Amino acid sequence: MLKQLIENSRFQNFIIVAIILNAIILGLETSASITAQFGTWLTIIDQLILAIFVIEIVLRLIVYRWAFFRDPWSLFDFVVVTISLIPASGPFAILRALRVLRVLRLVSVAPSMRAVVSALIQSLPGMGAIVALLSLIFYVAAVMATTLFGENFPEWFGTMGKSFYTLFQIMTLESWSMGIVRPVMEQQPMAWLFFVPFILIATFTMLNLFIAVVVNAMQTKHEMEQGKSDRQVIAEAHDEREILYNEIMHLRKEMRRLSKRLDQDEQAQTKN
Repeated sequence: MLKQLIENSRFQNFIIVAIILNAIILGLETSASITAQFGTWLTIIDQLILAIFVIEIVLRLIVYRWAFFRDPWSLFDFVVVTISLIPASGPFAILRALRVLRVLRLVSVAPSMRAVVSALIQSLPGMGAIVALLSLIFYVAAVMATTLFGENFPEWFGTMGKSFYTLFQIMTLESWSMGIVRPVMEQQPMAWLFFVPFILIATFTMLNLFIAVVVNAMQTKHEMEQGKSDRQVIAEAHDEREILYNEIMHLRKEMRRLSKRLDQDEQAQTKN
């Protein structure tokens, strides 16, 4: 009964509503005026919602037992709720700000969000290779920028660290033209030969590779889930076929038995 309760769609929707309401309350508590007027009620509602989360976790522990801790999403919910139970005072005052992590439980509850996060996690190995390549490009570009522009623009390219940060700003296209590149080109007109290829490679090519890896991971995840669904349908069809086959064999045995009995009755009548 408990398993049916916690896996029921109405119960899941109730938890989603509680998470959203908790998110709204945490946002309202950041307003001094609202807290001054309704602080007591907000605290009471917050504690009630936390009690709901605790009861939900306890029910899931009772139902799934040790299997609960083998599920990463269940572990995430457990850690978030546990952090909320630690008194946010004294050396643990910082944990008060971490209460907002309860909002992230919406990711573990909503299947669509959970699928997106799972796809992002699966794409991390591919992203690692892209990050390594991008870091190599940044290093080469930082060395070149420091050598070419460091003397005239020490505030942007005076050191490797400054060049890295400036190139990162250029990659994000934040004031890259009027703020950095055009002032550099006033003294070094051919500087565009460095900046334009860098933007094309770092901004458009590499960032699109990130998107491609994520999309590919999501597509793979979808295909895996679709494959599981298809296998489940095939397994169910196989089970149904097996049941029908057994029923047909049972009917055939019954027909043979009845036919044999009718023959025996006919023979007995003939003798009489």
